Amino acid sequence: MTAIAPLCYPPAVSVDLDEAKAAFEAGRIDEAEALLRAAGPAGSAKAAADLGGVCVHKGELAEGVRHLLKALELSPGWVLPRYNLALALLAQGAYELGWMLLEARRGIPALAAPSPELAVPEWRGQNPAGRKLLVIGEQGAGDQIMFARYVEALRGRGAEAVLLCIPEVAPLFSFAVEGLSRQAPADFWAPLMSLPYRLGPDLGIPPPAGIDVPLRSGGGVGVVAIGSPTHANDRNRSLFGADAERLRALGLDLAPEKTGARTFRDTAEIIAGLDLVISVDTAIAHLAASMGKPTWILIPALGVDWRWGYGRDETAWYPQARLYRQARAGDWGAVLDRIERDLA
Repeated sequence: MTAIAPLCYPPAVSVDLDEAKAAFEAGRIDEAEALLRAAGPAGSAKAAADLGGVCVHKGELAEGVRHLLKALELSPGWVLPRYNLALALLAQGAYELGWMLLEARRGIPALAAPSPELAVPEWRGQNPAGRKLLVIGEQGAGDQIMFARYVEALRGRGAEAVLLCIPEVAPLFSFAVEGLSRQAPADFWAPLMSLPYRLGPDLGIPPPAGIDVPLRSGGGVGVVAIGSPTHANDRNRSLFGADAERLRALGLDLAPEKTGARTFRDTAEIIAGLDLVISVDTAIAHLAASMGKPTWILIPALGVDWRWGYGRDETAWYPQARLYRQARAGDWGAVLDRIERDLA
C-alpha cells in the first residue's frame, strides 16, 4: 500500500492545486505544502484533502487528520480523504475505525480493489463456520503476505477459505492458489484487505500466516536495498548509489535477479538458512518477518507506511522485526551507521 493515495481532483481544478500536485509527485513536498496552504484549505475540500494527505505523508498525523476531517465536512461522499484518514488512524493504532474507513479504497480506481463478477454474495461478517470463502488478494506482494494471516483466522473460525493471490506468493501458503476459476464452488467471496473489518475488532492482530519452510541458521545475513520502482514511495523507501552498495556489502543480496528465485517460496528457502535479514520496506521484509527470522527493516522519514507507525523500533505485526527509522529525509547514512554498529 502507498503511504497516501495519489493527489487527485474532481474536474474543476485551480492552477495552484495543479502546481501542488506536480510538486508532490516530483518529491518537492515542502513546495506542495506551501501551495496547498496558500490555496485556503479551510474553504476548499480539494485543498483540505490534499493538505491532509501531505501532512500524513510527512508524519504530521494530528494535523493531517484535522484537514482530512475538514475535507469530509465539505465533501462527505469523497472517498480520497476517507481513505487517507484511514491510513492516518491505522498508523496510530486506531484499528477499529481505521479498518472501517479503509473500505474507501474500493472507490479509488488506482488502488484496483477486487470487484469480481461472481454468482455468490460478498461476505459481510456472517458466521463463516462451514462456509466456503474465496478471498481475493489485492495490493502488492507484501500486502498479500502480511494479510494472509486473516485467511488463517477465517479458517480458524471453521471456514473453508482459499486465497486467490499473485503467482509469486501462492506457493507460500497451503490455502493459496493462483489460478482458481472464478466459477469454483463458493458460498461467499471477500477482498483480502476487508477481512480485518469483517472479522471484527475482538480478533486483534493475529500472528503471521504459517509458511512451511524449516528454519536453519549459520548462513549469515541477507540484504535487500531496493523495492519495486513502480511503488509510489520508492524514491524515499529504496536505497540508491553508495547507500545501496553499503547495505549490499553487509551480506547476501536477496534480490531475485541475484539469487535466481522465481517465487517467494524460492526466496523463503534461502532466508530459512540465514541468521538475519536487513531490508528496506518491501515484500521480502514481510516474508522474512512472517517466517520468524530476525528482520531489520529500514523505514524512511517520508511516506512511512501505516503498518510501521511512528516512534517505535518494534511492531506488533512482526514480533521478530526491528525498525530502523530515518531521522531526516534522504539521510540513510546515519541509519546504516546504526546497523553496522549493531551488527558488530
